[in-house]
Amino acid sequence: MKTRAAVLWGVDQAWQIEEIDIDPPKAGEVLVHWKVAGLCHSDEHLVTGDMVPPDEVMAMRGMDSLFPICGGHEGAGIVVDVGPGVLSVKPGDHVSASFVPSCGKCRYCSTGRQNLCDAGAGTFGGGMITDGTHRHFVQGKNLGLFAKLGTFSEHAVVSENSLIKVDDDLPLECVALVSCGVATGFGSATNRADVRTGETVVVVGIGGIGINAVQGAAMAGAKRVIAIDPLEFKREKAMEFGATHTFASMEEAFPAVTELTWGQMADKVIMTPGVMYGDMMQLGTALAGKGGTIVVTAVAPMAQTHSAVNLFEIAMWNKEIKGTIFGSLNPRHDIPRLLGMYRDGQLKLDELITRRYSLDQINEGYEAMRTGENLRGVVVHAD
Repeated sequence: MKTRAAVLWGVDQAWQIEEIDIDPPKAGEVLVHWKVAGLCHSDEHLVTGDMVPPDEVMAMRGMDSLFPICGGHEGAGIVVDVGPGVLSVKPGDHVSASFVPSCGKCRYCSTGRQNLCDAGAGTFGGGMITDGTHRHFVQGKNLGLFAKLGTFSEHAVVSENSLIKVDDDLPLECVALVSCGVATGFGSATNRADVRTGETVVVVGIGGIGINAVQGAAMAGAKRVIAIDPLEFKREKAMEFGATHTFASMEEAFPAVTELTWGQMADKVIMTPGVMYGDMMQLGTALAGKGGTIVVTAVAPMAQTHSAVNLFEIAMWNKEIKGTIFGSLNPRHDIPRLLGMYRDGQLKLDELITRRYSLDQINEGYEAMRTGENLRGVVVHAD
């Protein structure tokens, strides 16, 4: 079949709307009509090159280039067709994307760590994670899908392991948001940081992930939720989602956190800037007090290997630094759980969407993200 998709042909280029060809799904695969795609910062990292593997890594994977690639990993849609052996979904089902696939069988899935599923190793490969061959083509070339989802396409063939069935009455815009930004931010606070009642929490960077770390920390019962972002718009939104204090920078926040906590500093610091640079960790770790936890959620450039961390302080103050992907949640359990919390009025999702775009407006949407005009923009695909 033919469909339309936003395709990236190289680093520092704009998304191009192309007509692409899609082969039918094979064993373990599903054809999805994507209805909504979130404009997540991770797709921007393809444009800037921060998430483009070095040439030597591409060669090890047997690939000449990551490009062309169809973007989009945050999304929701409706199943159109299924290949042989697919049991978890059927045509007509509403589904959430899951940028970390879960096979249910590997060491990590079987021990409750679906976000680390071994199937995720195939998401930066050239073809399908099912068999390594291609289903998507543009201008006669093989077309990759970001995170093997390609929600910037109106239709895509994806692995059954990358889809989660959801209730049909849930708004697909909300389902899309929960598939990445909401779950990652919420889980960074409630799960990986393990925020407890009465604690002081600092969230650095109030984008689509950071705003949900704020929301998660507040819902977990934090006494103080301190949001840091240079943009006033983001700081105002943080207050709506549960922040108690806001500051424009870590430098500005440091003396205030010291005063607010009587010198004890924060119990938890969650790092969610648009891009995570190593030098940011110096103040990030300093904002945490004795026994504090620093969670690094944001994406750093792949080639970055240095970070400004005071190791004496880490050891002598018994601090810990943790990484996280998908907020260390389990997509098959936690995506439906978060949507249930939304249905019950406990979790804010509608309020996250600043503006909706057509597929043809995708570059406009990303420019609004770069300038800080949007908390979250979404692409709504045509029927």
